[in-house]
Amino acid sequence: MLGKVLLLGALFAILAGAVGWAAWVWGSLPGTEIGAHGIIALVLGILGSLVVGCGLMVLVFYSSRRGYDDRVRYDHEN
Repeated sequence: MLGKVLLLGALFAILAGAVGWAAWVWGSLPGTEIGAHGIIALVLGILGSLVVGCGLMVLVFYSSRRGYDDRVRYDHEN
């Protein structure tokens, strides 16, 4: 249990560092201002991509668990 907590903590620390670095780089470049509408579009695009990706993964697991991905065997005698 402690190993999982440490792993998640390390992964979130790496994520926070990457986001912080990206924000710093974006802010230090000239001419990269983005308005409120751009931020809203960016957030909606990210959320939409996450919803589509998670939905597709749910369908993959559902299909696998229900046996839809099993190999089909034909009985030629019937």
